[in-house]
Amino acid sequence: MSYTGPDFDPPRNPRSRRRPLTVAVAALVCGGLLGWGVYAATGGTDDDGAGAEAKGSPPAASRTPSQPASPSAGDTGSAEGGGDEESPASRPPSASAPAAAGPLKGKVVVIDPGHNPANFRHTAEINRQVDVGTHRKECDTTGTSTNDGYAEAEFTLDVAHRMRAVLQKQGATVKLTQDRDRPYGPCVDERARIGNEAKADAVVSIHADGSGAGNRGFHVILPGSVNDGEADTRAIVGPSRELGERVAGSFVRVTGTAPSNYIGGGTGLVTREDLGGLNLSTVPKVFVECGNMRDGKDAALLTSGAWRQKAAQGISEGIVSFLRG
Repeated sequence: MSYTGPDFDPPRNPRSRRRPLTVAVAALVCGGLLGWGVYAATGGTDDDGAGAEAKGSPPAASRTPSQPASPSAGDTGSAEGGGDEESPASRPPSASAPAAAGPLKGKVVVIDPGHNPANFRHTAEINRQVDVGTHRKECDTTGTSTNDGYAEAEFTLDVAHRMRAVLQKQGATVKLTQDRDRPYGPCVDERARIGNEAKADAVVSIHADGSGAGNRGFHVILPGSVNDGEADTRAIVGPSRELGERVAGSFVRVTGTAPSNYIGGGTGLVTREDLGGLNLSTVPKVFVECGNMRDGKDAALLTSGAWRQKAAQGISEGIVSFLRG
């Protein structure tokens, strides 16, 4: 997601709000960074790995993040055995996915795929202002896209489907906030409400950034302490940070991708108090910006089905680690 529009406003001086990381956090992230260093040194996904799959497409220089975009990489389906097993609209977000027997039996996970592929057809609706506690902002945005036209909204749904398959095998009940089954949205306040009403044990919102070329890597956005209007995150700040730390560590380990080089001070963790999806949550929740769609090297990863499977696995393993304690 780029930092314009709902849940995309520039962080309000995040470095001044960031609290010192605990020893456990430092160990987690440092361990993940060590794993990334070994992975990159042995020829991981940085320059010559999975990203090579998407280098042949000519750039669509005239496309902007707000224009409709569709997958152009040609590999949004199954990869490494982790693709979708049913049509995207077959499960409404309010319905529980069937859970298998496993260590997460009885746990509820809500996956929030950022944006909606059809948002561009409903500009009036997604520009409607909603209350996010600290202020009012737009219902939603179209999200960003790669220069070749692969839309963030397509990316987030694909990763969400792969995560659902992984987590179901662990026994979790999985719900999606949207599955291409509604004309637009849901709005950021409703996205939070879906997780709250599900009494989710963990909620993860999937995104990809739209920053400048040369800005690379992932980051996990944590809720700051907010108590204003309908927003009161004080009870979830601690568990959300633990969830975010575990997701960040697993993401590094499984994907071999380094934390962001442009936000988060190399930790892969950012705290924000302006995001409606976090401000209005009453259950542990984080956002994951899986990479920067506007950087060619990151875009090559994001458009790779094999890499998306690794991203889904890494995020899911972080969730499993959090829920198992």
